[in-house]
Amino acid sequence: MGKHNTSDGLAILGAITGNDPKMLTMISEEAEKLKIAKTIFTLRNQAGLTQTKLARRIGTSKSVISRLEDASYERYSLSLLQRVARALNNRVEVRFVPLISKPPPEPKT
Repeated sequence: MGKHNTSDGLAILGAITGNDPKMLTMISEEAEKLKIAKTIFTLRNQAGLTQTKLARRIGTSKSVISRLEDASYERYSLSLLQRVARALNNRVEVRFVPLISKPPPEPKT
């Protein structure tokens, strides 16, 4: 793998994967799951709450919070995310964005 002069992760992965749209979509979806898990973890810790305390606040179990903080978890429900957000003094924002329709530009070397 050559040296890339870019900080754009998708551009680097595009160069590695040959800009395969399916692969880039899958990578993007995995990155989004990681972002959700990391956000919940960070907000919970900033609030000084354990998984158990957060679970009690929203009327669920510690294992549910643990799964939400796992980047491989896929079964998010909007209502559960809203309950977690409210318990952490936040709100959930849902956006629709276009799928990657063309490959990102090749990184400059």
